[in-house]
Amino acid sequence: MLRRMSSVLVVSVMTLVAGCASEQLLQANNAANQGETSSTSAYGGLGASKQTKTSAPFNPFADHSSTSYGGRQIISNPSMDEVMKVGALPEMSLGRGDAPVTIVKYASLTCPYCRKFQKEVFPQLKRDYIDRGKVRFIIREFPIGRSSGNATIALRCARPETYFTLYSKFLEQQGSWVSQEVRLDAIHKVAAQVGLSRAEFDACLKNQAMIEGLEWIKDRGRTLGVIGTPNFFVQNKLVKKVLTYADLKAMIDPLLGVPVAAQNTADTR
Repeated sequence: MLRRMSSVLVVSVMTLVAGCASEQLLQANNAANQGETSSTSAYGGLGASKQTKTSAPFNPFADHSSTSYGGRQIISNPSMDEVMKVGALPEMSLGRGDAPVTIVKYASLTCPYCRKFQKEVFPQLKRDYIDRGKVRFIIREFPIGRSSGNATIALRCARPETYFTLYSKFLEQQGSWVSQEVRLDAIHKVAAQVGLSRAEFDACLKNQAMIEGLEWIKDRGRTLGVIGTPNFFVQNKLVKKVLTYADLKAMIDPLLGVPVAAQNTADTR
């Protein structure tokens, strides 16, 4: 009996580590309670990805240099073309398509760190870089747990022009819809704020093409080395940590050819 309890505890700890490192702060880790990890389907088994067995837990924010994990070949040091490869669903982005710097954020709608970034870092990033045509910012869905998976379907189901508004609302209102059980009514209540009807939401939950497209995005992310949220690509450099504005500025400005002296001058204004 004790051995069985110990095994359950180990599995639970492994599952907690495998997902967004702070999801348990809001929902006692929905993924663990539902048998989900960042490498299993967040769409109730409707998607195309397969579960993979791993021998050790993964830290989403660690730097893993191995080129394979759980039988999957990981592209180490991917080229820009490899990072920018897209599937059936269009990229959801802000900023000029030809901006000199591209930032890709892999996000789960239930992740508190994603909410923190959206609230504390993104507004200044948008004002200083995206709105000025210096950065193209892309969101790629990496749902962890079925609550996040269902909300992600609602996010893609809404009109494309409302995507980033709804994305923000899901993060801002996590406390109203994230729980250990999937609450479709609560998820739809958030999506309804941008005009998504319940009939449209219910239809999208059965939209196999959309689900497979979302699964492709997450699966491709794992192939590129993404293991948790938030993870970022700044150009083709994968960053597995929560980025501050100062972190981003330090990475973006050299890519724009901004001299260090000019950066320091700007910082003291």
